[in-house]
Amino acid sequence: MFRDVYVDKNVELTAAAKARAAWMSTGAILAGHSAAAVLGTKWLDAAAPAEIVRSDRHGQPGIVVHSFRLADDEVRSFSGMRVTTAARTAFDIGCGLPVVRSVPILDALLNATRIEPAHVRAVADRYPGARGIRRLRAALEVADGGAESPMETRVRMLLLNARLPRPETQIELWGLHTRCIRVDMGWRAWKVAVEYDGIQHWDDPAQRAWDIERITLLEAAGWVVIRISAAMLGRPGAIVDRVRAKLAERGAFGRSELEFRTQGPHST
Repeated sequence: MFRDVYVDKNVELTAAAKARAAWMSTGAILAGHSAAAVLGTKWLDAAAPAEIVRSDRHGQPGIVVHSFRLADDEVRSFSGMRVTTAARTAFDIGCGLPVVRSVPILDALLNATRIEPAHVRAVADRYPGARGIRRLRAALEVADGGAESPMETRVRMLLLNARLPRPETQIELWGLHTRCIRVDMGWRAWKVAVEYDGIQHWDDPAQRAWDIERITLLEAAGWVVIRISAAMLGRPGAIVDRVRAKLAERGAFGRSELEFRTQGPHST
């Protein structure tokens, strides 16, 4: 994989495996994509290069070397390796990538480590002139550790970009069943839920049966559930229109606000 590091050709080369191999080869601090992988972040691109931090910028193929300054409390030991903390890792990812690419990774990192955007902002406050700081702050405004897949992030970003109210993620509802009923995202005030149906909702019979019962119970309790599939994401306008209409039915907008959201602020 890297200098003096070998792996059986049948081993799956995940982002976490690549990170450990980079650490074994260099002994350097893992950062960015590699630190996120070691800290348990899901859905990372295994083809992306490993990332390390050290003063010597000489690298090797497949490893990106950073020489930025790290405070003592921005590095930790994890599984025997030195990695940047979750907050510092999020800072580097948010500064280094466009918002549309960083938010899904930040969502997954926040979900895996349970840190809050405020922890990342505290790191950002240390480096007010850092390159990419403005796009980091923009990403943190919409990042949400409640997202449990990149597709859920994509749906949420679609709704936010349409200027709909920000949905709460992973809403837990008790008392409708002996077990907790949870929806991907939605608005408690208007009892509108949005669910992304991944492959497990169709291929797993037990999951499918629970989905049917869960949605029946939600609707009996006055909720409206909007279900979205991967195919539907090819028609983003239709999704936005459907969600906006249900929110409007439940009184989420005044008339002028609804016209603004539907037509846009510069319509005549």
